[in-house]
Amino acid sequence: MTSPLEALRRPVLAAPMAGGPSTPALVRAAVEAGGSGFLAAGYLSAERLAEQVTEVGRDAEIFGANLFVPEADEIRPEVRAYRDRLAAAHPALAVPDPHPDDDGWQEKLEVVREAGVPLVSFTFGFPPADAVHTLHRAGATVIATVTTAAEARSALERGADVLCVQGPAAGGHRGTFDQTVEPPAEPLEDLLRSLRGAAPIVAAGGLTTPAAVAAAREAGAAVVQVGTALLVADEAGTDPTHRRELLAGQRETTLTRAFSGRWARGLLNEFMTTHADAPAGYPFLNQLTGPVRAAARRAGDPEAMSMWAGERYRDARPGPAGEILERLVRSHG
Repeated sequence: MTSPLEALRRPVLAAPMAGGPSTPALVRAAVEAGGSGFLAAGYLSAERLAEQVTEVGRDAEIFGANLFVPEADEIRPEVRAYRDRLAAAHPALAVPDPHPDDDGWQEKLEVVREAGVPLVSFTFGFPPADAVHTLHRAGATVIATVTTAAEARSALERGADVLCVQGPAAGGHRGTFDQTVEPPAEPLEDLLRSLRGAAPIVAAGGLTTPAAVAAAREAGAAVVQVGTALLVADEAGTDPTHRRELLAGQRETTLTRAFSGRWARGLLNEFMTTHADAPAGYPFLNQLTGPVRAAARRAGDPEAMSMWAGERYRDARPGPAGEILERLVRSHG
C-alpha cells in the first residue's frame, strides 16, 4: 500500500510525547510546516483521545496517533517492595497498590479505527496480526517503533507497513519490546543502515540539529521524527518546570526505570539517583509514582518529576513548532 508519508512536503514528524507535551496544536503546527505529527494516546482516556483526533482532523488530512501496546499483568514481589519503599518515603501521599491496566487498549484501537486516523504507530511492542488487519481495512498505515533488527523483523512479520527506528539518544521511553532487557546501545545510523530496504523507515532519537537529520536520512531514513527539539516549542504542553530545566541546560541525561518501570531517558534528578535500582515493572511503577510526580509538579519541584529529554536536549531552541521543524529539515526536503 502507498503510505501517506510519501505525500509530505517536508519529511518530518512531530513525535508522540505522552503525559502532556504532545497537543493537537503541536500536531497542527507540524502539518502546517509541511510535515505531520502524532497525538500521544498513552495515559489519555479513550474519550479524550477521540476529542483530540476530532480536533486535529478538522485541520489535517495526514496525522497520526500513537498507542502503547499492553504489558504483562504479573505483579512481581520486587514491585510490591518498591511500593512499600515509596509509601515509607512519602507518608503524606497515597501511594496506590499496583493493579493490571491495559491503558484502554481496545477502546483506543476502536477510536483510531472508527475515525480513520491515517497513521497509527505503536510503542512497547507490536500488536497481533488481527489488530493490524483491522487497521489496514480502515485505511491506516501501521507503524512499529523498534530498537533492534530483531524487533523490526517481528513487526514486519505481523504486518507493519513502516518502521520507526529509535536510537539510544532518544528522550523519554525506549520502545523496546521486552521491558526486562537492557536498552540496546547500537548507534541510530548503524541500525538504520542494517534495516535499509526492509520497509519505509522513520528515524527517531537525538535528531535535534540539521546535521543529525541529514545523517539519518543519508543512512536510510525516508522521514525523521522529532521529539526533544519540540519540547520547548510554543505549542507543546510541556510542564513549566520541565521547560525551565530544559532551557537552563544544566542537567545531564540518563536512563532510568525509577518513574515507570521501563527504561526512559530524562534529566537527572534526586528521585532518579535515589531509585537507581528500581525494578522493571511497567505499568505498575508508573502507577506507584503517580502521586509523587503529581505533587512535584504542583510544587514546581524538579527533583521528583519525570523530565524526559534526549541526550542532545541543549540543542533545542524555543519558538513556534513550524519554525523549529523548518530549521531542522530546510535543506533536506
